[in-house]
Amino acid sequence: MNIALWIVQIILGLAFIMFGSMKALQYEKAKASLPWVKDYSKGLVTFIGVSELLGGLGLILPYALDIAPILTPIAAFGLGLVMILAAIFHAKRKENQAVGMNIILLALALFVAIGRW
Repeated sequence: MNIALWIVQIILGLAFIMFGSMKALQYEKAKASLPWVKDYSKGLVTFIGVSELLGGLGLILPYALDIAPILTPIAAFGLGLVMILAAIFHAKRKENQAVGMNIILLALALFVAIGRW
């Protein structure tokens, strides 16, 4: 089970680091590739990106470095909450493909959160 958790943590963590970095640091690229970004302020998009970036780091670093490893399941729960809110947001916009991805990421985050608690 530990190996499965590590695999999911690393894949999920890297995905959130990648997605979050684009939103937080490359606003124009995010605006070009994500349709919803055009409708919201740069500050909100950056906030979401920083949240995802820090959550992705939180999935990997605390447990890997054995420094406050309780932060790993907390980060996973936090990202799960972000994915619930994102699914609601995308559902209202009728972006069904994004809702599906949010649900998959939610399930993986909950797997890590419960497995590491």
